[in-house]
Amino acid sequence: MIRIDSVTKRYPDGTVAVDRLSLEIPDRSITVLVGPSGCGKTTTLRMINRMVEPSEGTISLDGVDIGRQPVNSLRRSMGYVIQNAGLFPHRTIVDNIATVPRLLGWTKQKARERARELMERVGLDAALARRYPYQLSGGQQQRVGVARALAADPPVLLMDEPFSAVDPVVRKGLQEELLRIQEELGKTIVFVTHDIDEAIRLGTMVAVMRTGGRLAQFAPPAELLSSPADAFVEDFLGADRGIRRLSFFPSGALPLEKTPIVALDASAEQIASRSSTDAPYLLVTAVDGKPLGWSEPGDLIAGDIEPERLLPYGRPFEYGKDSLRAALDCAVLSPTGWAVAVDGAGRVVGVVSQQTIGEAIRSAHAAGRADEKVAG
Repeated sequence: MIRIDSVTKRYPDGTVAVDRLSLEIPDRSITVLVGPSGCGKTTTLRMINRMVEPSEGTISLDGVDIGRQPVNSLRRSMGYVIQNAGLFPHRTIVDNIATVPRLLGWTKQKARERARELMERVGLDAALARRYPYQLSGGQQQRVGVARALAADPPVLLMDEPFSAVDPVVRKGLQEELLRIQEELGKTIVFVTHDIDEAIRLGTMVAVMRTGGRLAQFAPPAELLSSPADAFVEDFLGADRGIRRLSFFPSGALPLEKTPIVALDASAEQIASRSSTDAPYLLVTAVDGKPLGWSEPGDLIAGDIEPERLLPYGRPFEYGKDSLRAALDCAVLSPTGWAVAVDGAGRVVGVVSQQTIGEAIRSAHAAGRADEKVAG
């Protein structure tokens, strides 16, 4: 556990970057520091590995004041990942990853073996080992940065806006990779970002900091979204925090409709039996059960269903794995107002209307209020 106790960072010109900050960062979890520019996020992170020394207060790791530890050994016991990866341009990928193990006295062979093992863990092709950073994409470079930070198996990983310089698609993939690695390795991660969506998605705990380096709120993401501490936190979370909160409600309790679904090779009798006034559209699936698109029942002719003439089904959600937010998004994107639920293999397991999703959202909110009363 990392304990930050009444820490202040004041510069010679009188600027206060961090002001009497106290935090207990739990072990084996991801704690995210988030806030506007100038709120002291990066300064706080750098004080944890003593790249910046605090003016007042103490920071301890497992009960030991880090100010009393040799700075070089402290830094080598912590992985550090920055924006744009910060790789050595003159070293190959395998040697970039092996940097800290070599500093710790590992043999070149052992360090490179560890580097190749980590390349696989972070999703990098082994063929990239002998390449140089400029020969990799931005996303690949960030994966190398994560692998390098993990090379000596440090208990603590510090990450300073590591994914902010890549495009949204790559960023989502890197976030998923980080969550997968964390599930496997269970590190204590301190992650800095200015993106509240990233904070909500990654954080076990989220610390919202306000300008001037003061802590505004420290809470799990779901609590942060449901109960902002003050107007500043509420404003920072944005007007759509209610939608974000749906990310914490599972979709597995949604009652799915299976009647308005027909296969591409359905007979006239099957099409007729699947039609109802409650569902004005039918979802047509391929023979393997994967969705193709929507159609009004009267437009379907048995033996002559043309997939290219169907209405798009939008984007499906994985039933039980994805959240109510994902289900609602799928329903909104669908031209029929119905979301398509699939299993892990992409086969249709049912459909659900916006109205039913809305009812599930109200039930989830009511259950949450009931739990809060019991806890209180």
